[in-house]
Amino acid sequence: MTSVAPVFSAPLLRYAPPIEDELARLGAALAAIPALADAYPARWLAIQLLEGDELLLAEAEACGGPTVAAALNGSLERLQAQYGDELDVALVDQRYKFVHQVAGIALTRPAMPPQTISDRIDRIVTDRWLGIPIFLGLMWVVFKLTTDIAGPFVDWIDIVLSGPISRWLAAILSALGLGGGWIESLLVDGVIAGVGGVLVFVPVLLALYFALALLEDSGYMARAAFVMDRLMHALGLHGKSFLPMIVGFGCSVPAIYATRTLDSRRDRILTGLLVPFMSCSARLPVYVLITAVFFPAYAGQVIFALYLTGIVVAVGIGVLLRRTLFRNQPPAPFVLELPPYRLPTLRGVWRQMWERTSSFLRKAWTIILATSVVVWLLLALPVGGSGRFADTPLEQSAFAALSGAVTPVFAPLGFGSWETSGALVTGFVAKEVVVGTLVQTYAVSEDAALEAATTSFGDDLLAIGTGFLTATGDALRALPSVIGIDLRAAEEDAAPSGLMTAIQAGFEASSGGHGPLAALAFLVFVLLYTPCMVATAAARHEFGNRWMWVSVIGQFAVAWFAALLVFQIGLLVF
Repeated sequence: MTSVAPVFSAPLLRYAPPIEDELARLGAALAAIPALADAYPARWLAIQLLEGDELLLAEAEACGGPTVAAALNGSLERLQAQYGDELDVALVDQRYKFVHQVAGIALTRPAMPPQTISDRIDRIVTDRWLGIPIFLGLMWVVFKLTTDIAGPFVDWIDIVLSGPISRWLAAILSALGLGGGWIESLLVDGVIAGVGGVLVFVPVLLALYFALALLEDSGYMARAAFVMDRLMHALGLHGKSFLPMIVGFGCSVPAIYATRTLDSRRDRILTGLLVPFMSCSARLPVYVLITAVFFPAYAGQVIFALYLTGIVVAVGIGVLLRRTLFRNQPPAPFVLELPPYRLPTLRGVWRQMWERTSSFLRKAWTIILATSVVVWLLLALPVGGSGRFADTPLEQSAFAALSGAVTPVFAPLGFGSWETSGALVTGFVAKEVVVGTLVQTYAVSEDAALEAATTSFGDDLLAIGTGFLTATGDALRALPSVIGIDLRAAEEDAAPSGLMTAIQAGFEASSGGHGPLAALAFLVFVLLYTPCMVATAAARHEFGNRWMWVSVIGQFAVAWFAALLVFQIGLLVF
């Protein structure tokens, strides 16, 4: 068999002269050591030692003794005099240049590379002028889905919980001889009213997570980060910081932990301070409830405006922080690989919907349940010996007394009643609790006909099924409203419930007859103040006590002043 001579008799890759000189010098010293010369090519071993391979260095020193260390240290001193601490970077950079040169010789590229479908779509959705309007348009569609499409199912769950479920529970307690007492009040007025008042918004969250899952699985969210990169630079950040903010629309806690993907601690802290201003999904039930009471015809527009307000405030706070606490600190460069567009799979979308909604449900059975029970206990506990336990007038309860102590703080904002103040205080535990607390504090008796109804179990099941079918039909009729076609225009608006009437009256009384304006200020405050205690704990864990308190105090101050401006300027205008 004949041997084939190698095509190249010299090394393919030649480094810059200073590096080549040292490689030759160090390689000669290593080749003079028989144990190393037999085990490794001298040039390859010299490159590895210059790059700092500790295992090979230990082996080389074991074979060659101080000769290896002296030769290596001499080479490093001479090279570091020219390259500094970036010798390893210079070695890698020259190898990449060599690969690029070889690829340029070996590959023949077409003068005009063929465009894929993803390229054609990106020419539109990542356009400098069209990118942001397209992003805002998609967000508009998302919020129309969460309000118009999910709305009928919210009403259906509310009717089921306040009607058949409450009646069944009362009947079971009566059969056990526990009806009419504090146990029934705890379960009906505490658990069902508190937790149930939050669970009715599960369809809203399912619609939100469905829409976001479609955008994520399709590959659009990466484009959103690219489009927002220019805006992020105005904050001293880059598009990579937009990804935690996108996560913040779902929940602030994972969004704060997502800042770990940022390389700079400065970027992590600044992004972590801005993330809470992104309206998390826990705030959405509050928006839906208040807009249904005061702005039923414009619920989608108001909620969309709130989300935009959170983004605008984050931009403003980011610019302020960049010019004060984080001045003279340039941002890191942003590199993002855009994945190809994909058709979302039903399995992937369902998995994301279920994981996120199940997390919400777990919270409902832990934090929200515990808070609802505590609120019920404080509402049932009389102050100053007035009334009996579980039969206390709400305004004379311990909860009213404690909440009343903080109402002066919110009085200039237009919602200085003990009911709303107490809801905001408990909202620090979790934003979903705001709805549960409002349901409990604005406790009203339902229609007498409903209370006196003695329907059978079968009738209730039939009513539940019929109600679900009706809700489905209403949702389907509402679907064209996403593109501006409203098939429900001829329908009459549903009569407001007792809870809605009570909330409306409460805001009117505390604001001096400016209920809608006070409600808008209330929504702005809920949007901007601290998301929840879990998010606060996450901020402490990631950034330390100092930045946690900066975040909590700063968010409260921003929320207070923003709500004050909304209400007071509104009074001057209207």
